[in-house]
Amino acid sequence: MSENLKTIKELADELGITKQTVQYHIKNLPSKIRKKNSRGAILLTKEEQNFIKSRVNKQSDREQFYLEKIKIQEEQIEDFKEQRIELREQVKHLGVLLDQQQRLALQDKKLLEEYKSEINELKSLKMPQEDKKENQSQEEVQTIKKQMEALNDKIKGQEQLNNQVSKKWYQFWK
Repeated sequence: MSENLKTIKELADELGITKQTVQYHIKNLPSKIRKKNSRGAILLTKEEQNFIKSRVNKQSDREQFYLEKIKIQEEQIEDFKEQRIELREQVKHLGVLLDQQQRLALQDKKLLEEYKSEINELKSLKMPQEDKKENQSQEEVQTIKKQMEALNDKIKGQEQLNNQVSKKWYQFWK
């Protein structure tokens, strides 16, 4: 056989693919007339071989592209897994922080209630003193009023005495 002509099996072995793959690509060849050897095997010319090689290379390039894409996606998946683990840790940490915050809020609430009760107790202690002050001031006002009334009574008594004396004197001259 000539170096330019190869059988399907020879080309498949050379390219490292199956005979069925070569036959698939032969269907896409423009010429429908094929040469055959003495056994009846199809012989491919140099141009046909180059056409099939280019198709296989394109296919292997596509396969390589997809393999690289798959590799990148697997790396992304690993990154996502790591991020998921980190997020779980963050969620646990946030849970702990939330729990601490709630405990502090409860403590604050209890302290506020204690402070309110203390304030109320202090107010209740203060109130009687204010009442006493009010009572004292009211008592002082009442004593002052009584003193004023007593003084007013004395003044009226003096006026009456003066009037009586002046009447007597007036009557004396009459």
